Amino acid sequence: MSTKDTQTIKNPQPRRGGPMGGGHGGGMRGPVEKAKDFKGSIKRLINYLGNYKYLIIVVWIFAIASTVFTIVGPKILGKATDELFTGLMAKVTGAGNIDFGAIGSILTWLVVIYGISALLSFVQGYIMSGITADVSKRLRTDMNDKIHKLPLGFYDTKNHGEILSHITNDVDTINQSLNQGITQIITSITSLIGILIMMFSISWQMTLVSLVTLPLSAVSVMAIVKRSQNFFVQQQKSLGTVNGHIEEMFGSHVIVKAFNGEEDSMNTFTQANSDLYNSAWKSNFLSGLMMPIVNIIGNISYVAICILGGYLATNGSMTVGGIQSFIQYVRSFNQPISQIANISNVLQQTAAAAERVFEFLDVPEEVEDVKDAIKLDDGLAYDRNDSDHDLVTFDHVSFGYSEDVQVIHDFTAHIKPGQKVAIVGPTGAGKTTIVKLLMRFYDVSKGAILLNGHDIKDYVKDDLRTVFGMVLQDTWLYSGSILENIRYGKLEASDEEVYQAAKAAQVDHFVRTLPHGYESLINEEANNVSQGQKQLLTIARAILADPEILILDEATSSIDTRTEILIQKAMDNLSQGRTSFVIAHRLSTIKNADLILVMDKGDIVEQGTHDSLLAKDGFYAKLYNSQFEDMLIED
Repeated sequence: MSTKDTQTIKNPQPRRGGPMGGGHGGGMRGPVEKAKDFKGSIKRLINYLGNYKYLIIVVWIFAIASTVFTIVGPKILGKATDELFTGLMAKVTGAGNIDFGAIGSILTWLVVIYGISALLSFVQGYIMSGITADVSKRLRTDMNDKIHKLPLGFYDTKNHGEILSHITNDVDTINQSLNQGITQIITSITSLIGILIMMFSISWQMTLVSLVTLPLSAVSVMAIVKRSQNFFVQQQKSLGTVNGHIEEMFGSHVIVKAFNGEEDSMNTFTQANSDLYNSAWKSNFLSGLMMPIVNIIGNISYVAICILGGYLATNGSMTVGGIQSFIQYVRSFNQPISQIANISNVLQQTAAAAERVFEFLDVPEEVEDVKDAIKLDDGLAYDRNDSDHDLVTFDHVSFGYSEDVQVIHDFTAHIKPGQKVAIVGPTGAGKTTIVKLLMRFYDVSKGAILLNGHDIKDYVKDDLRTVFGMVLQDTWLYSGSILENIRYGKLEASDEEVYQAAKAAQVDHFVRTLPHGYESLINEEANNVSQGQKQLLTIARAILADPEILILDEATSSIDTRTEILIQKAMDNLSQGRTSFVIAHRLSTIKNADLILVMDKGDIVEQGTHDSLLAKDGFYAKLYNSQFEDMLIED
């Protein structure tokens, strides 16, 4: 079957607080794209997670337990400090010695607690990674299935890069943010509540002092974010400009060289690169100010806490271990606040990415097959010698790619079995559109197309397309061996069948001159073979498919005159006993057509054989003679 020729932030996870981990502030982030329907997108994403709800509950339980064990660690460490301080004071006064046994017991418990916390964190991370990977796999599978079900009209309005971005970048964003966000939400909230409780349990006075600096830190951060936001936006725009320019210049490097466009290209790049430099250093400088400013405010808080803690320790209201524990909690307190702020950005990114993915999945698919659609398991059943039978009928067909612009106005034609039908006309006349309608890549606006007496809408679409073999002007080969590319027309074909098809398409000799013959690899861009050779390979693929109806859309446009003669001979042999449609600009190649349909502005203006149309001295005759006039002008 040769119809397949038709071409169809990362967010770093913040450090978990160990005994001395954490600190004031958090990382500066660039502008975050927001979803138009945040709740709706998140809700649909949660539905995707529905199959894993019990595992997610386990993850949350483990995350809470891990966080709780981490929170109680500093207070236990404070008890060890108190034991050490009490022992030292007793030793100095001669009243006793340091109780290393008690200290060792406390530290052993601390190691066990932190070990359990690390184990629980590892298990919940392992489970969550599996969940998010599976969700990403399902999303990509659904999107891949969707790609094959979308009508061609969708691809007329979307570029390939945009669709690829949905299936790669957007799904990656969802994967990364889910993996971090779900556990961070619960751990950050648990940490914030737990740390506050522990701080108040040690000293409510010192807790109030530490909380006083929070509004000052928030105001400072907001001022920096507001100032740097514009520079981050400019940086992203400039980065897009630089990347786009580089991609465009590399993609057309030969043209740039041929027309001496290097200097102009360098000037454009220099300007774009300068804009990127200016916005990048300003945004990075301002974002870099946040941590020092927040740290200064935090250090002021530490000084106040130390003074107050010293005062409370001297009057016996607080122990040295209590002060040490409290300072550790203060160092860890701003971390969950920063994480919560980060999670809000992550959720916005997740919702925006999910919204784009779901918008793609919600695009209307091709019209479903009608109930009791006709199957063509054994092909079309008709008498190929019945000259009175119409195999293909175009019955007053009208069509437009949009409602405002009609490409085909009132197309009527009757094609008999075994006929070679040529469709000719100037560019934009609607020749290729007729073929796309016949293959039911699009549905007609008015009228009907009948195949063997039945409307093509009555057939199973996949079965309908097995009837046709198609060779396009725009060749399509994929990364793989030549043997595999030809076999794409009939996947179950033997190697010998592939060789015979290649011989019929006049490609066998060329292939055997290659170092690895039929096992020679075609690269990703398929630019290690010439355009004419690619055309020959796609013709071989169509021959291998052995279709009942053959469609050639400018199939010899990229082939030299000598090869064209050989291909014409092969196509004449291939066309024996089957109906074929040939779209051609070189009118000399369709002289032997049984029927020539001459199109202009979406209508058939003439039809007949080559000789009869020339005898009319009408539109076809002018087209035919104009080619020889062009040749004389060129000479």
